[in-house]
Amino acid sequence: MTKSRMIATWAAATAILVATAAGAGSAVAAPTRVTGTITVSAAASLTDVFPIIAQAFMKKYPGTVVRFNFGGSSALVEQINAGAPVDVLATASESTMWKAVNAGHAGVPLLFAKNTMAIAMPPGNPKGITRLSDLAKPGVQVAVCAVQVPCGAAARDLLKLANVSVKPVTLELDVRAVLGKVMADEVDAGIVYVTDVRAAGNKVTSVAIPPANNVTTTYPIATVVGAPNVDAARAFVAYVRYTPSAQGILRAYGFAKPW
Repeated sequence: MTKSRMIATWAAATAILVATAAGAGSAVAAPTRVTGTITVSAAASLTDVFPIIAQAFMKKYPGTVVRFNFGGSSALVEQINAGAPVDVLATASESTMWKAVNAGHAGVPLLFAKNTMAIAMPPGNPKGITRLSDLAKPGVQVAVCAVQVPCGAAARDLLKLANVSVKPVTLELDVRAVLGKVMADEVDAGIVYVTDVRAAGNKVTSVAIPPANNVTTTYPIATVVGAPNVDAARAFVAYVRYTPSAQGILRAYGFAKPW
């Protein structure tokens, strides 16, 4: 990395830390009157919560419409870097977001949520899984995300921390695909986010992982450079990060504060 690139990266990272350190009630420069449609590309783990936040946003800003493109964070970044007409990007890890920032396709991100991992099993837990080490038992079929997406990197780090070696039978491109395999009883267990277990309700059985043995991932959100509706995009980013309404909805869906 060149010296100038290192300075630019340090400056941007400093901006994130300053923004993150601010309280949830802090204000940012966001347009007070916005209209029109925005497209938000968001991590699959935000599938349930973001539409609820969008409803509150559209109520606050009459005349706005929020459309979503949910998927694996890495794929979303690839789409934006390829020129997809997106207004806002929200990923499930900071490292993934930086691939868009460093490519010049996303502005300085704001951290808005944090998530941890859990083990999901089909109802009834046929294999009797009670801990991470059970995933390494012979005959236990495990689904995880591919390592290039945040849920896969988190699963890798989780298993490494626990010193557990697992050979997954499938590597999925986003966490909802893993959850779907579990709910369809196609695998014995899947490593997903705690928010996915919560969203699935009685469609899965789950095992909580103690905080000392768990890993976390932090979610950033940013306006896409060249956003078709930049004013509404900035307003949505500010709404998600700073308003008690959006942050309260995130807490209700199991997401933790990132600060």
